Amino acid sequence: MEVRGVHFSDFEIRDEIVDSLRDIGITSPFPIQAMTLPVALAGRDIIGQAKTGTGKTLGFGLPLLDKVIAPGEEGWDKLPGAGKPQGLVIVPTRELALQVAGDLEAASRRRNLRIVKIFGGRAYEPQLEALKAGAEVVVGTPGRMIDLIKHKVLDLSKVRTVVLDEADEMLDLGFLPDVEKLLSKTPGTRHTMLFSATMPGAVVALARRYMTQPTHIRAADPSDTSKTVASVKQVVYRAHALNKIELLARILQARGRGLTIVFARTKRTVANVAEQLEERGFAVAAIHGDLGQGAREQALRAFRHGKVDVLVATDVAARGIDVDDVTHVINYQCPEDDKIYLHRVGRTGRAGHTGTAVTFVDWDDTPRWSLINKALGFGNAEPVETYHNSAHLLADLDIPEGLTGRLPRGSRTRAGLDAEVLEDVEGKPRGRGSRSGDDASRRRGAPRDDARTTRPDAEEDAGKRSRRPRRRTRGGESAGVDKGEDRVSH
Repeated sequence: MEVRGVHFSDFEIRDEIVDSLRDIGITSPFPIQAMTLPVALAGRDIIGQAKTGTGKTLGFGLPLLDKVIAPGEEGWDKLPGAGKPQGLVIVPTRELALQVAGDLEAASRRRNLRIVKIFGGRAYEPQLEALKAGAEVVVGTPGRMIDLIKHKVLDLSKVRTVVLDEADEMLDLGFLPDVEKLLSKTPGTRHTMLFSATMPGAVVALARRYMTQPTHIRAADPSDTSKTVASVKQVVYRAHALNKIELLARILQARGRGLTIVFARTKRTVANVAEQLEERGFAVAAIHGDLGQGAREQALRAFRHGKVDVLVATDVAARGIDVDDVTHVINYQCPEDDKIYLHRVGRTGRAGHTGTAVTFVDWDDTPRWSLINKALGFGNAEPVETYHNSAHLLADLDIPEGLTGRLPRGSRTRAGLDAEVLEDVEGKPRGRGSRSGDDASRRRGAPRDDARTTRPDAEEDAGKRSRRPRRRTRGGESAGVDKGEDRVSH
């Protein structure tokens, strides 16, 4: 919720930034922003901690943009290393890089700033060209940044401000060593801001090593002792695996249901759920690690633009989707732990809006849910057994009676995924095993037969994966070596 009586114009921020925000209807800060801006604008290092969905992007983004000098502005002619990055934002995933860069671009629309997005899954050439042309701000994931530094294309020696966003996620993905390499390439006099929903020990240790007397800012209502945003209604059902799709189909027809994200743990489940929902008449898209970057961005754009209103995703998307009007999040499969639960649920109830989170707990998920319930203090260790025709389901989620598991034809008003342009973001296909396969047969999210298991950031280059020779035999005799790729079942 916005801070009443406080406006961005009250802070010592460039007029162009304030006007750019006003152009898109943003005039007042959220609590994390109001608390962060005075400290950050004074140049002090910050450790910012807030629940996901509370608006911390502008909390670090506005001070970063305020210090950057754009071409043609006062001081540009005297700027050492003009054209080299002055601001650096390090994020764990492609999706989050796109979201953060989009917010920074919106806040700098009245300036001639060049903001370059750097992450894997795209061809190198456009990123190389953009950096060579000059960039004031770089937003990206650690792996691709390090690659470009090794190729002497990305120079961080003139960076004034560094932001580490979602530091706990970078820890989970094993990126902290890469983050340390990047920080070592920046000047010791930099202004550093670290933001994270949680503060595990390794993140605190990183802050101590690379920050100077940081101010710890935690935005929370003293009366709100929960770990989730209070504006999110949370319900949990014990659901049978064979009835989940029927349950889901009813929930997607609830009154007032808008954009909805359905989370599953595996790529195979995401693909199957998306396929079944499409067959039932819902406008649906899927996102998981086996989709090429073009298909993933197509799905996100279609979701943001309302061409599809159901997005089925693995946890690769849990932190990267910043859409204010997501009304429902549905955990089709129980999350692995309480942290993943918080990140999933944080996709709704954003920017002061209300939302609904529904979690299905299968019988096999009972131990996992017990740990989540205990960690978050829900007091719901035994969720009520629920089926698609349970009376309490209709009452809990305001679902009309008499519905079937198919969306009525009169309600099928969305344009659908195919109405969104599929961009070629990866260059020419790299042959068998490439990640550029965005053909129509995979647009709904079906994993390829030669899918690889990847960490959620999915920014690795397929060509870097090692291949394991496999020896085929006939009647016990060697028939040569097949150097095909490993295949992993899900």
